Amino acid sequence: MPISDGVQMLERELGEIFGKRLQSLVIYGQRAHHAHAAHDTHGHGAAPPTHTMAVVESMTTDDLRACAGRVAAWHDAGLATLLLFAGHEFEQSLDAFPLEFGAILADHTIVAGANPFASLTIDPADVRRACEVQARSHLLHLREGVLDTCGRADALAVLIVHSAAAFAALLTSVARLEGHANDDAASAARHVERVLNMPGSAISGVAKLAGVHDIPSADAERLIGPYLDAATRLVQYVDGWKNDGR
Repeated sequence: MPISDGVQMLERELGEIFGKRLQSLVIYGQRAHHAHAAHDTHGHGAAPPTHTMAVVESMTTDDLRACAGRVAAWHDAGLATLLLFAGHEFEQSLDAFPLEFGAILADHTIVAGANPFASLTIDPADVRRACEVQARSHLLHLREGVLDTCGRADALAVLIVHSAAAFAALLTSVARLEGHANDDAASAARHVERVLNMPGSAISGVAKLAGVHDIPSADAERLIGPYLDAATRLVQYVDGWKNDGR
């Protein structure tokens, strides 16, 4: 893919700050970026920022201060705040952040330097554990949110819309657990529906609300029961998941 002017500027300025200590510069999350552009056919809403990650041999407080002085310009160039690692920190953190870093492993382009991900893999047990935390947290917060609506259908509609992005992220995580690392939220939702034997359920219906601003109260009242059921089934599935070579 073409490297944007902003990323080229970032590479140049990181070279000025770190010199030969700059080992790698990577763009990640491109599929999400392109999916947004594909859905925003009318140019509504700003394009999401480009996500980058750098690995350096070492870093000091002065290095961070030098980077901090250039962050505003990087943002103006369409870049998200840089993810910065020293030495082997990334690989040593894989078990702590298997979902987040697994997504980087699955969707990245090397801009400069060596491939920092060569030979790295995510332990499925770590992914399962992180998925369970994500699924249980979503279910508990969803139930809490229903109580906080005090029975008002308009508040229920707000709850569903506001939770849809997190639910779509959960579905993508479960798809990754199943070995579907390249799935977007829509295809991940369809995959989870097949896995749970819930075709045409609220899973896809809620996932597609990510990014929607509001829904009718009647739709919310229709969706909430199946939504809670799907979230409960997801927790049960991830809790009992076994790596059988899928």
